[in-house]
Amino acid sequence: MLRAIGYLFALVVIAIFGVAGGGLYVFYKYGSDLPDYAQLETYEPPTMTRVHAADGRLLTEYATERRVFVPVGVMPKSLIQAFLAAEDKNFFEHRGVDFLSVARAAVTNISNFRENKRPIGASTITQQVAKNFLLTSEVSLERKIKEAILAFRMERVLSKERILELYLNEIYLGIGSYGVAAASLNYFNKSLDDLTLEEVAYLAALPKAPNNYHPVRRAAAAKARRNWVLSRMAEEGYIAASEATLAGQRALQIRSRDEEEFFSAEYFTEEVRRILFETYGEEGLYKGGMSVRTTLDPRLQAIAERTLRAGLIAYDRRHGWRGPIATLEVAADWPARLGAIEAPAGLDPWQLALVLKVADDETVVGLASGSQGVIPFDELSWARPWLKGQKVGPRVKRSRDVLREGDVVAVERLPDTLDSFALRQLPVVQGALVAMDPHTGRVHAMVGGYSFEQSQFNRATQAQRQPGSAFKPFVYAAALENGFTPASRVLDAPFVVDQGPGLGKWKPANYTKRFYGPSTLRLGLEKSRNLMTVRLAQFLGMEAIADYARRFGINDDLPPMLSMALGAGETTLMQLTAGYAMMVNGGRRIEPSLIDRIQDRRGRTVMRHDTRTCTDCEVATGWRHQAEPVLPDLREQIIDSATAYQMVSMLQGVIQRGTGVGVRSVGKPLAGKTGTTNASQDAWFIGFSPDLAVGVYVGFDEPRTLGPREQGASVAAPIFRDFMVEALADEPNIPFRIPRSVRLVRIDYETGLPARNGSKSVILEAFRPGTEPSDAASAVLDDAGSFDAAELGSAGVGGLY
Repeated sequence: MLRAIGYLFALVVIAIFGVAGGGLYVFYKYGSDLPDYAQLETYEPPTMTRVHAADGRLLTEYATERRVFVPVGVMPKSLIQAFLAAEDKNFFEHRGVDFLSVARAAVTNISNFRENKRPIGASTITQQVAKNFLLTSEVSLERKIKEAILAFRMERVLSKERILELYLNEIYLGIGSYGVAAASLNYFNKSLDDLTLEEVAYLAALPKAPNNYHPVRRAAAAKARRNWVLSRMAEEGYIAASEATLAGQRALQIRSRDEEEFFSAEYFTEEVRRILFETYGEEGLYKGGMSVRTTLDPRLQAIAERTLRAGLIAYDRRHGWRGPIATLEVAADWPARLGAIEAPAGLDPWQLALVLKVADDETVVGLASGSQGVIPFDELSWARPWLKGQKVGPRVKRSRDVLREGDVVAVERLPDTLDSFALRQLPVVQGALVAMDPHTGRVHAMVGGYSFEQSQFNRATQAQRQPGSAFKPFVYAAALENGFTPASRVLDAPFVVDQGPGLGKWKPANYTKRFYGPSTLRLGLEKSRNLMTVRLAQFLGMEAIADYARRFGINDDLPPMLSMALGAGETTLMQLTAGYAMMVNGGRRIEPSLIDRIQDRRGRTVMRHDTRTCTDCEVATGWRHQAEPVLPDLREQIIDSATAYQMVSMLQGVIQRGTGVGVRSVGKPLAGKTGTTNASQDAWFIGFSPDLAVGVYVGFDEPRTLGPREQGASVAAPIFRDFMVEALADEPNIPFRIPRSVRLVRIDYETGLPARNGSKSVILEAFRPGTEPSDAASAVLDDAGSFDAAELGSAGVGGLY
């Protein structure tokens, strides 16, 4: 008897050592080359980045998978209970593998094998995380062993809550839903907090095979599986049996997800995408789950897009008709053949039409739908023939001068009509518009071209162009900071520079090709006098001009050539607009910004445009009529506030009396400057109200002339004007702010001397105290002088005689 017991004991010991040895062998063989599970400790599921306008409206989303990350701590308790009941009832008790469930599954699978049924699994949530994150979906014993080993190891380094969070945010639940938050939106059009009991039960029914429980195609199976989850929740004590019964009787109601309402601002959002990509890389942009609040004002953006397009179309119409888009034979099947023609990019909201019949006073056209309409003569009389050099041919006298049967053209339906159309033409000319807050640099609106579909090149930020006369204010600002005043006089007369051996002589000229003699700085800027500007730059030195270009962010490396004073150095519309903004804000540096704030997937702010701290802004005990918090002003002062206001006043004169007089009709306090480059290749208008800086650029992508007599005043200024009319429509007439260091004096506009009785043109001029002009004749800066700036004297005039 004792011997038998000894044999039995020996067998048991051998069996134990055999099992242990086998286990060690399995762990050694399959556990030595497993993936690094420790990475899951810091793993974040790929979630979409969402970009919003300043008012919260959604602009765009960037994602590889449409997943919304939700921390497990804020998920509804009923949702977690439903998944635990359905997938892993012992989740909080086991150490990665549930041996009781494994044994139960083994017994069940023996029976299933005999009855030719599919085997069931016993994977815990931890094992599913191991498979989904670290292994393949291969069905094999080897993968199951590796899955179990990884599950054991993961439970040693990750908390149960972390494993559950990974699982619920990563799991695929059908119809493009990664994670429970996305599934909640896609199936029920609800956030997780709004789900009912039967709805959380349905989501928990999906992990095993989402397609098998499709709510529409397999509605009966879906409802049965949902009700099984409800019964499991009751068995586990999460809900009462009566609750499960009541919820199980309800229909499985699916609600299609609302279409996301996006506000379209394609040039703006693409620029934001570039910034995010450069800062956070591809992973951060498309998988980082960031929430980006931009500076975009949808109202101003809509105005910007509308007015820029209208301005480019108006310019294009002035320069003639370039012909039809295509031609077709007018035959019985013309609607089908017209529909087969690919519409040019940027055509929307216009449409293609085929010319069917042409009479003197109207043209019959057909649409791809087969319907017909007419183009009245008045709606195509603009279409004079386009000629080289942006010139136009003779006036249109009848419809046949423009169109022929078989022409495929762009048309726009006339308002309040069913069958009347206007002839349209996509502009070749391009342009851009930027609107920003001059005090912060926040970009409220940005349009980089006629159509993003047509061209994604952003002419507001990527196009380096010569600003022409729009650069002159920075030359005049340098003069005002070096002893001159707005009333100082400079000689407007011929100017010649010998450029060196073999290079000839440089002879700049005014736009009018005339000379005006001694003129005040104000008049020189208002009338955009080239000769005065060059003479001023020569006296100041191009090193000083380059310094001011650098201060204002226009150009960090301006070549020391006099032609640069006339705007020959390239810059972007964004940089130039920001430079003007620094004048109206009192001479303080700003950096243009498209992003206000970025938050990570957990709501932590990782970037803010406004970096100022306000310790008194957080009121923990409620409002007790304490003093208003004072925010520090961290902006660098780049020019004196008095100089900045003098420039604002002079630029205001450009609109009141100078080259920008066409903008005066806005009827608001505005200031600005036109800009036109050689051969009229680029046209600009940059200006501002007290609280809004706006820049407009127009030109061809492949530089060529805009045409005879076209300039900033005729091409860009009307766009600026139309934008400001709408943008400022509901704004009060706020005057420009005058610093305490400025004294306003009545002077004669023509001479710059104090106004006298009988003076015909009297203005209020801005001076620093002590620089006001005297009654004596003022000096004039001409070509004969070479003297130190201090010799200009307290009167602030530069001159030699």
